[in-house]
Amino acid sequence: DDGCGMDKETADRVFEPFFTTKGVGQGTGLGLATVYGIIKQNNGFINVYSEPGLGSTFKIYLPRHTGEIEETRQKGPAEPDIRGCETILLVEDELAIITMTTMMLERLGYTVLAAESPDKAISLAQKYPEEIHLLMTDVVMPELNGKELSDRIQALRPTIKSLFMSGYTADVIANHGVLDEGVQFIQKPFSKKDLAIRVHRVLEGEN
Repeated sequence: DDGCGMDKETADRVFEPFFTTKGVGQGTGLGLATVYGIIKQNNGFINVYSEPGLGSTFKIYLPRHTGEIEETRQKGPAEPDIRGCETILLVEDELAIITMTTMMLERLGYTVLAAESPDKAISLAQKYPEEIHLLMTDVVMPELNGKELSDRIQALRPTIKSLFMSGYTADVIANHGVLDEGVQFIQKPFSKKDLAIRVHRVLEGEN
């Protein structure tokens, strides 16, 4: 990274969830924490070297696979495709994620109202003439967090259900007070299969 670099105090905290040096509304502080979590899950580690005015260097180390190549397992019967026809209000400020998630949901049969910001989501909830069955929202966003947005949307549409998503685990999000424990949650990144199962369960009132 050829930016402004970091002092030692900042570099020591750079992987902490929700730590950011950006102003309010300019960053969530989850990006590098998510990277750190993925690397640790794969038994690797990451080092950062940074100097103010010179930029930063991140080095990622992952274990090399030394075992024998396993034979491809024969695929079992395909699981049934869980589809739906409900309308989903999708809120995500990352363009790549909202584009991909919209595509997956539409392929599953859902009607998707995509919003890149909480303000646009509230506007859609106010103006959309038909029922919206599910709010699927990122947890940490610049204007409102997911819980605050859910409360605002439910005030407009009391019967709507909510599904929260984040790149970090539900426990970490709950421990930082952004979400209540036990809410409906899906961790990013997710597959089409995982998305289909979770959305179906939320719409059906299952845990």
